[in-house]
Amino acid sequence: MWLLALTAVKVLNPILPSSTAPDTEPQIAKRCSPSPFQPSFFRRLRYYRPLPTSRMSPFILPSDNPRIKRVHSFDELVTTRFAAGVNALCWQRELPDGFGEVVTTLGADEGITSLDEPILQALVVGATGRAAVAVLIADLRLLRDRGLSPVLDCILGYPRDDEPGPVPTDVYSFHADSATVEADTYLCTYYGATSEGLRNEEAQQRVTIPSTRVELLTQFGGADNGEFQEYLKENCYDLHYAALPAARPFEFGVGNLWRIAIDYPGSPVPPCIHRAPENIPGQPPRLLLIS
Repeated sequence: MWLLALTAVKVLNPILPSSTAPDTEPQIAKRCSPSPFQPSFFRRLRYYRPLPTSRMSPFILPSDNPRIKRVHSFDELVTTRFAAGVNALCWQRELPDGFGEVVTTLGADEGITSLDEPILQALVVGATGRAAVAVLIADLRLLRDRGLSPVLDCILGYPRDDEPGPVPTDVYSFHADSATVEADTYLCTYYGATSEGLRNEEAQQRVTIPSTRVELLTQFGGADNGEFQEYLKENCYDLHYAALPAARPFEFGVGNLWRIAIDYPGSPVPPCIHRAPENIPGQPPRLLLIS
């Protein structure tokens, strides 16, 4: 199990030229990945009523956020370089219905269920469900063909910090991803509540909040020096942010495939700050693809 917690690590691929398909998968460590998951499992069937279309607000990209750029194809999504402050690319899509049927058929009733092609192909669903399954498999293959390692999860809830302390380090906290070499994160919510983003200008690194820093220093038991900086990094405290009072978080929307910038040495742009949505009792699970 990989968890976004104090020692969370995920393995992914570095950015590759669009024409490159690696014969062997180079691996790097990515700190505090936003998608912890467990081995596949199925639980007793639970039925969720899909949200009526009339009650769902249409997705609109924030027009006043210069850090987001809309792209119009998968090729443009993977080949566009982050530059000029842009740290999030969105391929906005209108996908077929049927993802709610996939979630209902899975019947997961707790935690995280990881899905792969054999599981998806074995689902007994109707025509709309089959259309949704085809989209899921196609997206998995698109990312794999780029040398990435996508994970598809049905999520009722992520693990939370047992002892959050001065800085929460679970996925419900606004955070940035981090890697040792050039890399980025892809994600798409097909069903359920979507990820939230936060403008960099409307966020404050939690370790720079004076009261929080005092608590962290007390917890560390030493001086505010290089060793303390390493302590913050080792525990992922430096990757978490608090929203400023006038902040305007934005949703990633359903069906859109995003590529977001992460923190790595020499990155030309700041990382995209984001978080998982809170669990609401009675709300259906999320269907999330991440790489």
